Amino acid sequence: MYFAMNRFLVAHGREEGFERMWRERDTFLDEVNGFRSFELLRGSGTEESTLFISHSIWESREAFVAWTESEAFRKAHRDARSPKGTLLGHPRFEGFSRVDLSGSGS
Repeated sequence: MYFAMNRFLVAHGREEGFERMWRERDTFLDEVNGFRSFELLRGSGTEESTLFISHSIWESREAFVAWTESEAFRKAHRDARSPKGTLLGHPRFEGFSRVDLSGSGS
């Protein structure tokens, strides 16, 4: 399994608009093989910003990479820009593979 996350620092006072943008956009994820689930997580805040993380789960890293190269990805991101002043910097991507802790090595 592969976990793909993007961290967003959203300017204080812009959280509601950021959440609305995600709520209203088409993701086209249901068109992609290997997609398991998606969540938008809201984290802690400071006087300047609130941390949000987009969190998706995939069958494999290869399935995630195929999504990033797909027409569905292009359609989902075509109009996905946040209004100016919403984000403090660029989103930061982090990808993770599940570690097998069973001891079986499989």
